[in-house]
Amino acid sequence: MTRILRDEDLVGGALMSIAIDALEAAFLARAGDRLISPPRHHVSFPDRGDLVFTVGGLMGEKPIAGFRVYDTFNGAEHTQIVAVWSADDARLEGVILGERLGSLRTGAIGGLAIRHLSAPDARIVGIIGSGAQAQSQLAAAVAVRNLDRARVYSRDETNRAAFASEMQHALGLDVEPVDSASKAVDDADIVICATTSQTPVVHARDLKPGVHVNTVGPKTLQGYELSLDVADVAAVIATDSPEQARAYASPFFLTGSGNNDRMADLADIIAGKAPGRRSSEEITLFCSVGLAGTEVVVASAILRSPALVLRGTSSG
Repeated sequence: MTRILRDEDLVGGALMSIAIDALEAAFLARAGDRLISPPRHHVSFPDRGDLVFTVGGLMGEKPIAGFRVYDTFNGAEHTQIVAVWSADDARLEGVILGERLGSLRTGAIGGLAIRHLSAPDARIVGIIGSGAQAQSQLAAAVAVRNLDRARVYSRDETNRAAFASEMQHALGLDVEPVDSASKAVDDADIVICATTSQTPVVHARDLKPGVHVNTVGPKTLQGYELSLDVADVAAVIATDSPEQARAYASPFFLTGSGNNDRMADLADIIAGKAPGRRSSEEITLFCSVGLAGTEVVVASAILRSPALVLRGTSSG
C-alpha cells in the first residue's frame, strides 16, 4: 500500500526536528558523495509557465530515490508532488502533496546553516519577511538555538503583526513586529531574509559583528534581497548547492563581486572538510538555493515517522 500525505497531515512541532535530523545525515552523505542531487530541471510551456523537476536520493544502508515537481503556471492553485521509492526493492514508499513540505525542507536547511554557522550563544533573531518561508526559517532557528526573542519586519503592517502573533503562539517565543528592516536586524545574532524583494533590504551597516545571515529570497543578478556588501564583510559564505547556484538562468548575485569563488558547500562545513565560524566576531552568510534530493530525504523521514503512521490515506 502506498501512503499519500497532504498539507493537513504535516502538522505538529516534531516535524521540524525530524526534517533537520534527516538533512543533517543527508548533508554528511553529500560530503561523502552519497547524496544524489543534480540541479533542478525546467520544462517550459509557452505563455503559461514551467514545470520544475528535482530528482535525487540517498545512497546507504536503506537507499531512497525520488522526485519533486512543482509549477510556475499563472493562477493560485499550485500543488507540489514529492514521490519516494526504496532503491533496494522498487517499492513506492509514498507521495506527499501540497506546499508545506517544500517550506519545511527549506526551513530545515536554514536551520542546519544556523546550527553550524551562527554563534552557539545566539539569542536574538531578526526576520525580514512574513510569509511561509519566514515562518519555517524561524521555527528551524528555534529548533537549533536557545532563543530569547525575535523581531519581524515586512512591508504590510497587518501581515507582520499576524506573523508575530502566530509565531509567538506556535513557538512560545517573544516575537515583536517592528516598522523597519533596520529595527528588525538591530543587535540581532541571527538575521533571516525571506522576502520577494528584487532590491536589497539588508545592508552591512545594519548588522553587528558576529551575526549570522540566512538569505532565502531572490539571489540572481536580475534581483537580490541582500546587499552585496554583506558578502564583502562575511568571513564565511556558504550555500547548500554550488551546482544550483551556477545553474540559474540569470547569473548568481555574487557573480563578478569577487565573493562567488569564496562560497563553500555547507555539506563540507558540516563534515569538517571546510572551515566554518572561527570566532565570535566573524560575520557568516548562508545563501539558500534549494539542494535537490533533500525534498526526497525529508519526505522519506516523514513517511517513516511513527508519529505520522496513522495519518494520510493509502492506495493499493
